Amino acid sequence: MVRETMGWKDAEREFESDVLATETLGRMFEKTVIRNADAVAQQYQGHVYDRSLADVAFPAASDGKYASLTYAKMGAVVRALAAGFRELGVETGNRVGIFAQTRLEWAQTDFALLSAGAVVTTVYKGSSPEKVQYLLDDPGADGVVVENEELLERVLEVEDDLDLEFLVSMDELEGYDDRDDVYTLADVYGIGDEAFESDAYQRWLDEPDVDDLASIIYTSGTTGQPKGVKLTHRNFRANVNQVYRRVGPRPDKDEETASIDGDSKMVSYLPLAHVFERTAGHFLPFAAGATVAYAESSETLKEDFGTVQPTGATSVPRVYEKIYDAIREQATESAVKERIFNWATAVGRKYQRADDPGPILEAELSIADKLVFSQVKEALGGNIELLVSGGGTLSSDLCTLYHGMGLPIYEGYGLTETAPVVTTNPPEEPKIGTVGPPVVDCEVTVDDSVVPDGETANTEGETGELLVKGPNVAEGYWEKPEATDRAFEDGWFRTGDIVTIRPDDYIEFHERRKQLLVLSTGKNVAPAPIEDAFAARELVEQCLVVGDGEKFVGALIVPNVDALRRRAEDEGIDLPDSAQEICDHAWVRERVDSEVEAVNERFESHETIKEYRLIPIEFTDENDLLTPTMKKKRRAILDEFEAELESIYAENQLEQTRTA
Repeated sequence: MVRETMGWKDAEREFESDVLATETLGRMFEKTVIRNADAVAQQYQGHVYDRSLADVAFPAASDGKYASLTYAKMGAVVRALAAGFRELGVETGNRVGIFAQTRLEWAQTDFALLSAGAVVTTVYKGSSPEKVQYLLDDPGADGVVVENEELLERVLEVEDDLDLEFLVSMDELEGYDDRDDVYTLADVYGIGDEAFESDAYQRWLDEPDVDDLASIIYTSGTTGQPKGVKLTHRNFRANVNQVYRRVGPRPDKDEETASIDGDSKMVSYLPLAHVFERTAGHFLPFAAGATVAYAESSETLKEDFGTVQPTGATSVPRVYEKIYDAIREQATESAVKERIFNWATAVGRKYQRADDPGPILEAELSIADKLVFSQVKEALGGNIELLVSGGGTLSSDLCTLYHGMGLPIYEGYGLTETAPVVTTNPPEEPKIGTVGPPVVDCEVTVDDSVVPDGETANTEGETGELLVKGPNVAEGYWEKPEATDRAFEDGWFRTGDIVTIRPDDYIEFHERRKQLLVLSTGKNVAPAPIEDAFAARELVEQCLVVGDGEKFVGALIVPNVDALRRRAEDEGIDLPDSAQEICDHAWVRERVDSEVEAVNERFESHETIKEYRLIPIEFTDENDLLTPTMKKKRRAILDEFEAELESIYAENQLEQTRTA
């Protein structure tokens, strides 16, 4: 029993639960199936995919509705698939790729392969044939499970460069009867269902050691060729334990404190090919006995949240920005509604930042909730208790607003190499503007030799490159010993991220070390905080801060065309049709000038944007300007808009030439 006087940090370490263990992931799943047999494990939609397993392994869902699978049923599907993969030749230690969108079959296939003893390698759905070839050839994949015919054809386009023994599609296929190595997931299920033997299955679960490889997950490749991170069963299982100690149903928590447990329902839509969703939206909730509902895409989240009515979700900052933009657009359909919305959001921020709100602010918040926030919460299903943000920095202003609306976002930090969670804000004591303190058994320190004193930190604490050590830290990179030696030193992993570890152990993230801008004046500038400051600005969609080696900070800015059109209509301004013409419009430039000036007020003089260019193309995963987890590909963006970048500094360069 946890002592009443025990603080939450001590309570995390002392917490005991059947969920906490050191074991392989296949064994973890088998135990949760037994513990939670009658509970709902997965929910899936009926109009999204042509599922080969539908009406074979589980009932097809009705169009436009969600159907449910219990843990017992999900377990039966996983066992049959595991036996099927063994019949296809999978043995302990074989590498098998999964190349698909996040969906319930991804989860089932993952647990089936892990239970069969395989090492799962992952491929993002948007990968080109060349990238597919690399991500399957580099780990030496023996087989691959794809989503559908389109992705199967992408693999077949490069199959001469691969050594695949089988190819499996989650969706139905037509026209591959001449191939004896191509199957549907339903074929694998049928083979396994017929061949399944319980004793053999238990042996497969026990064959891998907890320190054996579970998965090879490739880094995003924002700064070069992706590296395969070797993650063991221990790495993942330790991280599940670490996060569950922080967000699980500990007995020291009061009823108002959010947790993830058997009553939780999580929406999953981030790529399971990425380590963040794989642990936080997959291994963790299933270990906890929660329900995972699969959304169609990040573009339909508002509708999916309303239908599923989840208690929580994991996401990246860009999605929270998009959700807020959608909320604001709907809430400001008229001038009156816009004034009410702006007043309410100002109250929410003021309330969240106040040490002692007082009765007047309490009353204002109650009115704001009735007029605006209650509708926002209802639009997201009405049951949200916990939203987790990772995979990038979240604007503190936007985070404050979400908290003020009664939709708390708990920001965390992690990397592929740490399986991934290093820190996360505790629900009982979140501190906006930080990524929280380290999880249990995760040691952190900084190398302060890489950053000049005072250049990036505005608070007390130790600033430098973050180093991490713990059971969740990977052993290195797949067949890249030199890269491993550079990143892993004496048990410490060098993250490449500049942070401040505060006296209260909470960590403030500043910037990737490689992305710090060093001006010609010698000043260091972290782009992320400046870019994040635009997240809640209505007329700016995205911003990329530039200036490395230059005299001043500049920016490439993507305007929010829809918001500008609404503002223009209110002011009687007729904007042109094309995005490029809008970027060239004098009225638009004046409005964006005001947004830039408002952001500049928050920063030191050397950090302020002196020049910018408006660009007509949004950064997306589809145009390869964002990673699949919605991080900016800085080099790709700079190459794409080289002319605009040069024009920002052309005048400055001319002036320097004349001076010289």
